[in-house]
Amino acid sequence: MILVATTGLIWLAATAWIYLGTKAELERVLDTRLQEAARMVSSLVRDAGASAPAAIAATPQIAASEPGGYERQLSCQIWSLEGRLVAASTAAPADRLSSHAAGFSDNVIAGELWRVYAIEDAAKGVRVLVGDRLGLRDRLVNDLVLGLVAPTLLMLPIFAGLIWISVGRGLSPLRGIAADLQQRAADDLAPLHARVIDEIRPVTDALNGLLTRLDAARRHEREFTAFAAHELRTPLAGIRTQAQIARVADTSAMRTAALDHIMHGVDRTARLISQLLALARLESGAEPNRREPVNLGQLLRDIDREGQRPASIIVEIDAGIDAMKVEGDPDHLKLALRNLHDNACGHSPAGGRVRWLRIGEFELAVDDEGPGVPSDELALIRQRFYRGRAAQNAGSGLGLAIVDVALHKVRAELTFSTPPSGRGLRAAVSFARCVSACKFDPVRRGIGVQL
Repeated sequence: MILVATTGLIWLAATAWIYLGTKAELERVLDTRLQEAARMVSSLVRDAGASAPAAIAATPQIAASEPGGYERQLSCQIWSLEGRLVAASTAAPADRLSSHAAGFSDNVIAGELWRVYAIEDAAKGVRVLVGDRLGLRDRLVNDLVLGLVAPTLLMLPIFAGLIWISVGRGLSPLRGIAADLQQRAADDLAPLHARVIDEIRPVTDALNGLLTRLDAARRHEREFTAFAAHELRTPLAGIRTQAQIARVADTSAMRTAALDHIMHGVDRTARLISQLLALARLESGAEPNRREPVNLGQLLRDIDREGQRPASIIVEIDAGIDAMKVEGDPDHLKLALRNLHDNACGHSPAGGRVRWLRIGEFELAVDDEGPGVPSDELALIRQRFYRGRAAQNAGSGLGLAIVDVALHKVRAELTFSTPPSGRGLRAAVSFARCVSACKFDPVRRGIGVQL
C-alpha cells in the first residue's frame, strides 16, 4: 500500500511539473508568434490609408480567424498615431487592445484578459496591436497536459495493481518464513529452507547465519555447563568427604590433615571458578576491547612478581622482549601471558627453569622443563578441561583455553611445540605486528634477566 501511495505521489508531482513546464514553454512560443505577426503586419502596412486592411488580410495567423480556434486565434488592430482606428481583424474586439506604444502588455477587455504586443512605426504613422486571449492559452495548456496525462491516469490503476500483485508475490516467502518461525519451538535453531527472490535472499542468508551462530553458542553453553558441573562436582565431593573425616577424627593430627585437604580443595575450586568466569567474560564480549601500547618485558616481570610460583622455580626473561611493544587490550594480554606463565611454572619440577624467549621479530615463547606433551596431543591441549595423559598437577584444564581466547582478542596466534632441548613444552605467541621493536638479533636471545 505504501508503494502504491508513493507511486501516486510521484505521478502527481510529475503531472504538476509537466503542467508548469508546458505552460511556460507555450507562453514563450505564443509570445513569439505575437511578435512575428505584429512585425509582419507592420512590414506590409505602407501608410495609415487603404493598405492597412490588406496587410491584415495578408497575415496568415490573423486572417480568417475562427473564434475559439487555436490555429488562428490572434486579433489585430491598426491605429493611427492620432488615435484613429485604421483597420481591424474580424475577431478583434471593439475596444482598443492596448494603450502601450510598444512591447508586451496584459489588458482586460470586455471582462477578458488579453496578451498584446504593440509596434509603433512613426514614419508610417501607425501603431500595430496584435493580441490573443489568455483564457484560450490556459485552455490550450490544459488540453495539452490532459492529452499527455490522460493515458497515464488510465494506466495508473493497472500499474498499481501490477505493483500490488508483484510485491505481494515477492513478499509471500516472508510470510511463510514468519509462519515457520512462529510455529517453531524455542530450541529449534535449524536454518530456514525457503525459496525467495534474489532481493530477499541476503535477508534469509543473514538470518540463517544468525541461527547457526545461536545454535553453536547454545551447544557450546550446554557443553560448557556440563563440563563445569562435572569439574566442580569432584572438588566439592572431596571437600565434603574431608569435612566428614574432620568431624569424626579422633586425633588432632587426623583433623589437621583433613582440614588441610579441605583448604586445598577450596583453593582448587576457587581457581576453577575464577577461570570459568574469566573464560565466560572473554567469550561474551561484554567488556570493551581496548587498544593500548603494552611493553611485553615489563608485563612479564609484573606477572612474575604478582604470582605465587614456587621459590625453587627459576624464571628467565630474554632481554630482547623488553624491546617488544604491542598494541592490544592490556587486560587480555596480561590474562593470556599470566596463564602461560602459571602453566609453565606449574609443570616444571623443583629447581627447573622457565624461560621466556624472543624467537622472532613479532614472536615470543615460553619454555618449561616439565614432562612435555605427546605430539598427538598438541592440537588438543587448548580444548576446555583437557589435561592429557601425562598431566601430573591438579589443574582444571582451562588455562590454555583461556590463553587461546584472550590472544585471539588481541589478534595473536598461539602454537605449541617441543623446545630444542627436547624436554618440556614450548608455547609460542605470534603477534600481527609490534608498535615498536628493535631489529631481532638471535645472538642476544640468550642474554636475559633471571628472576
